[in-house]
Amino acid sequence: TGAISSLQRQLEIQESQLRTIKSEKEMLQKKLREQENRLQAMSTKLCSLREERKHEEMMVTIEKENCSLQQVVTEQESKLAEQNKLISELQGTVSQLQAEVLTSRYHIHKQQRAQDAIQSQAETLQHRELQTRVALECITSRFERYRSKIIQATFSTAGSKPPQAEVTDEEVLEAMQKIINERMEFYQMLKQKG
Repeated sequence: TGAISSLQRQLEIQESQLRTIKSEKEMLQKKLREQENRLQAMSTKLCSLREERKHEEMMVTIEKENCSLQQVVTEQESKLAEQNKLISELQGTVSQLQAEVLTSRYHIHKQQRAQDAIQSQAETLQHRELQTRVALECITSRFERYRSKIIQATFSTAGSKPPQAEVTDEEVLEAMQKIINERMEFYQMLKQKG
């Protein structure tokens, strides 16, 4: 954004200079037309005086002024050519600055879109994480209830001693295996006795 602001300021300065030079160009063209008009008027007057051949001194003066005016016209034309060259250079600079501004805006827009996409992905991941945590808490709660029922069923059988402290999974498994083995032995005894 800072680069764009800087480029826009440069663009405004260049455009201001371009307007100033165009104004000077128009003024020089106006002066040139005035000088040409004066030159034409003097030429017309000179022709009239030559035809009359009455005012030699005035003709000399007019001729001198004519030369002076021609010199001024030449200088004005030279200055106008320089102004045109400067205008062309400034127009090239303005075009370049405009292209740089457009490029900078494109890059900023592209970065903004990428940032929006990343933000959207982050929000989606946060939502999924929340759903996963809720599901995990639900599964953990169900597992704890299931484990509690298994422990209750295991240690509530005849001959089992209720646990005095928190029971590990290995202890629950051993108790269940013991019950299963005892039942298998009892089943075998019943089977043998018919």
